[in-house]
Amino acid sequence: MNYRNIEESLNRTLKMSMDSGEASSIEEAEKIFKGYRLAIVAGPDMANSPTLQSALLTAVNTGRRCFLGGVMVNGDLDVGLQIPWRKCKTLSEAIADIRGRRVESIPPDVPLIVIGDLKHIRRDAGRFAVQATFDGWSGGVSPLADNVRLPEEKEFTPAGVLAGALAVSEAFQHVRGHQIAGHRKVGLSLWRPSSSVSWLDPANAGPSIENLPSRLWLIGLGHLGQAFLWTMGFLPYARSDEVCLVLQDYDYLSKANDSTSLLTFFPFEEEKKTRAMARWCEERGFNTIINEKRFASDFKLSSDDPLVGICGVDNGIARAALEDVGFSRVIEAGLGGGPKEYLAFQIHTLPGPQGARNKWGAYASAETESDLIKKPAYESLAREGFDRCGLTTLAGRSVGASFVGAATSALVIAELLRMVHGWHAYSVVDGNFRSLDQREAIVNKLWCDPFNPGSTGIFHR
Repeated sequence: MNYRNIEESLNRTLKMSMDSGEASSIEEAEKIFKGYRLAIVAGPDMANSPTLQSALLTAVNTGRRCFLGGVMVNGDLDVGLQIPWRKCKTLSEAIADIRGRRVESIPPDVPLIVIGDLKHIRRDAGRFAVQATFDGWSGGVSPLADNVRLPEEKEFTPAGVLAGALAVSEAFQHVRGHQIAGHRKVGLSLWRPSSSVSWLDPANAGPSIENLPSRLWLIGLGHLGQAFLWTMGFLPYARSDEVCLVLQDYDYLSKANDSTSLLTFFPFEEEKKTRAMARWCEERGFNTIINEKRFASDFKLSSDDPLVGICGVDNGIARAALEDVGFSRVIEAGLGGGPKEYLAFQIHTLPGPQGARNKWGAYASAETESDLIKKPAYESLAREGFDRCGLTTLAGRSVGASFVGAATSALVIAELLRMVHGWHAYSVVDGNFRSLDQREAIVNKLWCDPFNPGSTGIFHR
């Protein structure tokens, strides 16, 4: 194997088998993950539902990045695309574009996700099979054998992103040995994400939306930043040309981004993330301004800049500066990064009870690179001639899974939509997709003052 620049090319999801000691080499880690396959069956009602289509495309896009044996999709896919995706006109074209593989039948030994109305599908309790479902702001997944579905009447595409991502999360946890994955109901209401609120209760489906955000400053365009854009891109903008996004990131795309970042598809030309994402946004119809500096407190917003910041960077110094540059509102999200913690997420809104400087000002890395390079896979690299500096750099790269970022993005975009309408906000939403029922959501009482972040209307179907 050619190990040149491996720290910038290694799949961040299969890295978990190296960091845990499960794989004794990169080749063994790749063999493990190439043995993972995923199957999805789409119901005929997919043809008229933007939310079901967003669930399907999210499941395919996140699934193919961690099930390296491929994602198979079965169903009537030659229908019009109800959500915007590049220049695709049909659902089949979009699935092919995001690297799903259309098949006529599904092997019986492959984990199965069902999306849509498939009343006559075999509900075999002996195989892994789950149903992704939604209604309004609520989305989730349940064992197919339980025959549990929400009404799926009130369209809300972020709930589709959530449902599709949670379905892949359960399937992935299943192949990774989590015994109860796929045998439980997992979901939440994006309207009220507290664990005390049942996502299966129709009362928590939330209201209809009338306005969408039009002026945002996005900080970080990797795993989370691209997930934010993925979910935002499915929103039903009547006039996408009224949207202005400032895209800030200093880094270049690398092959490793293909494993976690939903708008990166290898192979690609090496370029700044800002420029690649600006091209995607402009194809969607959004206007963009790029900023290729590291985010820090060395500038101030002008009166013409967006006053809402959306942050998805794994950097305590940048996070500590979030309240220093003049944003009126900030939504910040972070993910866990180790072989056990990669399923964790945390969202903060600012201003909040604890300021950014207080929370992240004394930031110190908790990485244990010196311990990781003693694992068998890293020792194998050392024997191949990989130097200690390179090993330490590779060990310091976070483990990640794209479905975690996708599900977290649904929570962030929901927070943004409540802001646009002047509804309630949460200072913290903290959870782990291994045990989502133990999440915590705390209301942000400092966001009760009226605030106009900039908005535009929705397209009524």
